[in-house]
Amino acid sequence: MIARTLACLLLSMGLFDSVHARDYRYSDAHLHYVDFFQETEGMPALLKAMDEAGVEQSMISGIPVAKKWHEDEPKRPRYYAGDDADAYWYSATDLYVAAALEKLPAEQRKRFHPFLTGFNPVDKNAVNHIERMLELYPGLWQGIGEVFTRHDDLTALTSGDTPRANNEAMTRIYHLAAERDLPVLLHSNITSKRERNPLYLAEIEEPLRNHPHTRFIWAHAGSSVEIHRHQERMDFLLPVLTRLLEDYPNLYVDLSWSVLEPYLLDEQGVPRKAWVELVVRFPERFMLGSDVVGRFGSIGEQMHAFNPFLDALPEAVAERVSRRNFVELLPKSAK
Repeated sequence: MIARTLACLLLSMGLFDSVHARDYRYSDAHLHYVDFFQETEGMPALLKAMDEAGVEQSMISGIPVAKKWHEDEPKRPRYYAGDDADAYWYSATDLYVAAALEKLPAEQRKRFHPFLTGFNPVDKNAVNHIERMLELYPGLWQGIGEVFTRHDDLTALTSGDTPRANNEAMTRIYHLAAERDLPVLLHSNITSKRERNPLYLAEIEEPLRNHPHTRFIWAHAGSSVEIHRHQERMDFLLPVLTRLLEDYPNLYVDLSWSVLEPYLLDEQGVPRKAWVELVVRFPERFMLGSDVVGRFGSIGEQMHAFNPFLDALPEAVAERVSRRNFVELLPKSAK
């Protein structure tokens, strides 16, 4: 009798757990429709991958540079870091995104939130390009970015001056973003591959301080896989990010893949308590992104990899991070 009662109890506990297991739906806050050669698998492949992954809505942008296939290279590189040929700013990337969205039925189009990215962030004319695109496609664009500023080896490979998030050209864009109610997704590495300190912190903090009415999404919280290859986990990232979130209510954080490990999860895949506490403390300021680039088969893998961390959060916070925060950050006209 005791054994039977215990078995029933264990069974009921198992059923309870299965009933209350979390079934996440996602908003992807960081997705590139094309790759560094401005090529894509196309919208049918993207929609299929989103449906299979449980992604309800997605940010969508192009890639602001194109990788050159150099005359002296017999084989085309597969990625921007494949060889030493440079990359150049490529404005037509926005047209590819707009054209793909215009072909969709209205119900499918509503799932996408296009961001403008096809401009040179060290050119003070860039703001004029953004204004022209807003006029050419009224009501289409819902944000600006991903803006490539400090970006690993891509910075050195890109033609022209070194882009910074705190230069005059970007200042003009931030003013426009505030006027048009457009969030700005910035890639701005917090440090270099070799410096074990927040070397480039001022480049992201100055815009946060000087443009309090502009909403900034910090891609990967300033981290990157290339930085991790050289110095593994940056111990200063958590305290710096905590201070920035305390000081600047206009800062939001994209927790795409290079933040997942080694920050959100430890070497055993267990959520780190300090990061869980940070997200719980600022539940409206974090969002998830796949950061896929023109190929979409890994969207499910990228988004579902966050589930162990989401499971460690209170359910209401997890739902905000996985789905609601990105959508609520968009312009009022898009909601």
